[in-house]
Amino acid sequence: MNKEEFLRLMYDEDIGRGDLFEKIGPKDLRSKAWIKAKSKGVFSGVEYVEVLCKMHQLEAKFFKQDSELFAYGDALVEIEGNYTLLLKLERCILNILQHSSGIATLTHSYKEILKDTKVELLDTRKTRPLLRVFEKYSVRNGGGKNHRLGLDDALMLKDTHLKYIPNSDLKQWINQARKKIPWTSKIEIESESIEFAKFAMECGVDIVMCDNMKPSEIREVVAYRNKEYPYVLLEASGDITKENLLEYAQTGIDAISSGALIHKAVWVDMNMKML
Repeated sequence: MNKEEFLRLMYDEDIGRGDLFEKIGPKDLRSKAWIKAKSKGVFSGVEYVEVLCKMHQLEAKFFKQDSELFAYGDALVEIEGNYTLLLKLERCILNILQHSSGIATLTHSYKEILKDTKVELLDTRKTRPLLRVFEKYSVRNGGGKNHRLGLDDALMLKDTHLKYIPNSDLKQWINQARKKIPWTSKIEIESESIEFAKFAMECGVDIVMCDNMKPSEIREVVAYRNKEYPYVLLEASGDITKENLLEYAQTGIDAISSGALIHKAVWVDMNMKML
């Protein structure tokens, strides 16, 4: 779904069978509206609001761009156009900016903890239905990076996959997979133990996810990787919070993934006022 389709569906959802105010409100009055911040955060959503305004012949002037910090009281956007249309699009515009900025703001707070490390901060596929592209865009604006957008991005073997792949067959299974997936696609495997992480590397995977492992266990995996398979990437995931994030980052891991960047983000407070 491209941006135009997404925004059209959002608009249709809110309008329903027609805006009742439009039936009695002024038809040709031109006006301006300001969107201001009622809290601090990281701005996100410009790419979507810009397209939405163009679709409805509104002129938008952005005082902040995606990924920029803002403070309480900052003017964020000025929008000019038909008065009734501004009112019709108010909630759509605010929903985009508040939702997206909330994710970007939370992601930025994680990145601040990691600023003196080389660890990449990744999101997950724990996104709201049909909002994956939008929410992952918001993560990028907060300074994070995207993990898989979908099942076609990389072949990832989780515990549910491995239940039906015996360890004795895993290396052969991975070799066969290499012949069928795109040449550029990586193979990642989930591991909940030091022993299986080592075994996964021996089987020829590109990435090992250390899932729900303690920092002390991950350090052992890192040491083994550095000595035997330096080209394998290591990712930590599972029960990683802002409180223990730095401890995990200091294990020597390459990346940390967290679904919380999206599903625990709180909308940033903003409002729109007519001038």
